Amino acid sequence: MSVKSAITIKGTKEGLVFLLDDQCDFVSLLDELHRKLDKHEQQLSGPIVHVFVKLGSRRLNEEDKERIRSAIRRQGNFLVQSIESDAAPEETEAAKNVIKTVTGIVRSGQTIRHEGDLLLLGDVNPGGTVLCTGDIYIMGALRGTAHAGCEGNEKAIIAASLMTPTQLRIAEVISRPPEEWASAEPSMEYAYLRDGVMEIDKLTHLHQWRRELMPFKGV
Repeated sequence: MSVKSAITIKGTKEGLVFLLDDQCDFVSLLDELHRKLDKHEQQLSGPIVHVFVKLGSRRLNEEDKERIRSAIRRQGNFLVQSIESDAAPEETEAAKNVIKTVTGIVRSGQTIRHEGDLLLLGDVNPGGTVLCTGDIYIMGALRGTAHAGCEGNEKAIIAASLMTPTQLRIAEVISRPPEEWASAEPSMEYAYLRDGVMEIDKLTHLHQWRRELMPFKGV
């Protein structure tokens, strides 16, 4: 019984297309690539040949892609132009951390929940609730309930232009009595956890607190 090849090489006007099986393990794939190139080494000499590698649904990191390039470059006249995958790109950390913007008023009985950071352009009325796994920024009055880091992120913050909440909660820590948050300060403030205790400060000082959390990452 014949064994299905993990690598198919096709010629095009642009050069050669290497179709790599996306089901076999990567080590076996590399072994076959080396064997196939070594077997036909005498036929693979001459002018520069452009090579386009197709991974199918396989996703590789840069280190493994470089292993493929190195194997193909051994032929001397082969130049890898691209290594492409049909798989959807993984969501990057930057993409995961993009802040979502919502405009409107959260009224009594309403709840907004978001995975990640949230910027609300509006007020949260008494009886309204905002829950986020990340930070909460409210460009308006916070008079209702805000729960940041609701899945346990103790580094999350809650910021508002007017901080007069019914309740603040970060991770599992619940705020002090609401009257203690009342402030005549005209500047935007934020609530955060320091040693497990909720504190409040001007938002302009946020970068200093973030720096304390990451002392080895510099400014």
